[in-house]
Amino acid sequence: MLNSLWTPTTLGGMSLPHRLVMAPMTRDRSTPEGVPTELNAEYYAQRASHALIITEGTQPSADGQGYLLTPGIYDEAQIAGWRKVTDAVHAAGGRVVIQLMHVGRISHPDNTPHGRQPVAPSAIRPAGQMFTAAGPQEMPEPRALSTQEVAATVQDFRRAAAAAVAAGADGVEIHGANGYLVHQFLSDHTNRRSDGYGGSIEGRIRFAVEVAAAVADEIDPERTGFRISPGNTYNDMAESDTAELYTALLEALRPLDLAYLHVLHLGDEAHLDTVRAQWPGTLILNRAGADVPTRAKDVDNGTADLVSVGALALANPDLVERLRAGAELNTPDPATFYGGGVAGYTDYPTYTG
Repeated sequence: MLNSLWTPTTLGGMSLPHRLVMAPMTRDRSTPEGVPTELNAEYYAQRASHALIITEGTQPSADGQGYLLTPGIYDEAQIAGWRKVTDAVHAAGGRVVIQLMHVGRISHPDNTPHGRQPVAPSAIRPAGQMFTAAGPQEMPEPRALSTQEVAATVQDFRRAAAAAVAAGADGVEIHGANGYLVHQFLSDHTNRRSDGYGGSIEGRIRFAVEVAAAVADEIDPERTGFRISPGNTYNDMAESDTAELYTALLEALRPLDLAYLHVLHLGDEAHLDTVRAQWPGTLILNRAGADVPTRAKDVDNGTADLVSVGALALANPDLVERLRAGAELNTPDPATFYGGGVAGYTDYPTYTG
């Protein structure tokens, strides 16, 4: 039933042994300075049998941080920390790309190294609270980036991509989903700009396309992936023109010949079919909440070339081996998803046969 998952394929310049990918998941276990640790290296190396590991969201700049204890990839200490991770994954036979995630307005000054007001396309405060060292706090109104600062942020992504490759990563994934900065530019709910980065759909997709083009130019298109989540309302998001918006975005991204498009799918099957038709390149699908047999059908019928799993990979470091053996799966423990130490991170039991 899962045979399609175990067929080899290629992704950009990588040869993959099968089609089951580890999705990016924030775990909040780096140092306060955003440096990955030996524990992080152990966690990722444990999961190296996945066809590809996409890491947790990693800030490309100090302004890009929103949560406590998330990693960065913009200074030498962070690069050295990520080198521990990539070396460990490669030594275990795996492949790893670092997800570049600028949170934009989903932040709080207490969680950043410089304590500054969050930045965003427009000064629109998100509903909800952010967990800080002092406990949950309301997220403040962000400061709208100037036109010059938007262009500078594109260059932050470029530098972060170069740093990721310098740290030994096989590539990067640009996080254009889940209500973070790139997604905030796409949405007419969070982007009320009147310059060339707002207004029309063409203006709203400009930042996303410029980031993708800069990263692809810096490290090569075959090392560059892009994640979207059409219609996603997470982080107080809304889109009034999802179908037209993503049609335009994919038309603009296609000529870049990126390694892959990673789609977080939340249930709109008709739009997923449209995305598949509009994207002739490699498509990784994350069908949120679905079981593995359902995800395997997406490979069978051509909806996806690869599928990514989140909590299942978190709780089963040897998920590939368990699935191939038909073994019982570990149950994820949500209480240990975010922050902490070994518990719920590197201590999930492995399959013994």
